[in-house]
Amino acid sequence: MKITIIGCGNMGLIYARAFLKYNIVSKSELLLVEKNETRKEELKKLDIGKVVVPVDGVINESDVIILAVKPQDFSELVNDLRKVLNENTIVISIMAGISISFLQERLGHDRIVRAMPNSPVEIGMGITAYCMNKSVDAAQMRRTENLLATTGRTLYLEDESLMDAVTAISGSGPAYFFYFAQQMIEAGMKMGFDESTASLLVKQTMLGSFHLLNSAGKPLNELIKAVASKGGTTEAALTTFERHKVGEHLQEGWMNARKRGKELAEIASK
Repeated sequence: MKITIIGCGNMGLIYARAFLKYNIVSKSELLLVEKNETRKEELKKLDIGKVVVPVDGVINESDVIILAVKPQDFSELVNDLRKVLNENTIVISIMAGISISFLQERLGHDRIVRAMPNSPVEIGMGITAYCMNKSVDAAQMRRTENLLATTGRTLYLEDESLMDAVTAISGSGPAYFFYFAQQMIEAGMKMGFDESTASLLVKQTMLGSFHLLNSAGKPLNELIKAVASKGGTTEAALTTFERHKVGEHLQEGWMNARKRGKELAEIASK
């Protein structure tokens, strides 16, 4: 199999390393496309594939092309890419907000997969939701699944309209988790702990809570009630959250994240 990754930032390199780790592709058949000459030299030193600047005709031989550029940078490469695309190549886009129909139109290409990973793919524990158009056949669908599964779990969606919500919830989700952990650690420090002790308490609490959530087989409200005894310390904190409508504000933030995904699509279409 020959794979091309266009855009070799953090996510592009995560895929490159995962494909090599699981012997999906060899270095000689992995093409890394990077527009910046300085970055090109850095990638060469990593020695994880053949590096080219910019889009090159050899891309025509690729079985799979992964678009890992920022949505706003897509317009800079679309004309060159369109010229060298093979009609049988699978194009997998991880650009937030960019629809399959838009990619079909701009690339003049039918076999499109739209995917949204999240940052835990870096350690093989991410989740990637994806959808595709009807031109992607069964064999190509299996190939796509195998590629995306090298970095964690996958979720196939038939309804593409849900992809902006995926971006808001799971794509951006790790940042919300880290933010909440940061607030807990800072609160612990205000209570007298040093940073390392507060960090240990928070990290292990979150790790254990996740495993309990994942294995207890109980709804979230029951798990909350099991900790929040009436008139106790946990209830005091939860009452404060409710009074300040923390839940409502969090949900508003996620809705705004989804909205931004749609805005990015509009920017890219201009």
